[in-house]
Amino acid sequence: MAAARSLASCIFCKIIKGEIPSFKLVETEYSYSFLDINPLAKGHALVIPKDHGEKLVDVDDAYLADTLIVAKKIAKALGSENYNILQNNGALAHQEVPHVHFHVIPKPNAEEGLIMGWKQQKLSKSDLEAIHEELKTKL
Repeated sequence: MAAARSLASCIFCKIIKGEIPSFKLVETEYSYSFLDINPLAKGHALVIPKDHGEKLVDVDDAYLADTLIVAKKIAKALGSENYNILQNNGALAHQEVPHVHFHVIPKPNAEEGLIMGWKQQKLSKSDLEAIHEELKTKL
């Protein structure tokens, strides 16, 4: 496993170092979690790897694995029957802070929590087969 990287200008790296205060929930060797200060619902939390990486593919696997374990603990503690675990990569995908982070967002009712639209595409079987074959060769 690679040593954790940090970026001096990153707000999440500053939170991990204690340079910016947070409402810390769980901290492990690999992860740090805290309440979102602009929540979509009561208990909305963020889980961040202590290894700085802008996108999912930039972070060491050990750090990523731990973030999901921490997210699971928070989801259980919230006690919400319905919730979302959300992780965005890049500005076009709605990532606002360029440090990998997972949102744990309770969904107590239709008005609170994550609200989203999902525009599905219709693909032919042959298109799906071509995509499948291309991805398999890269995995």
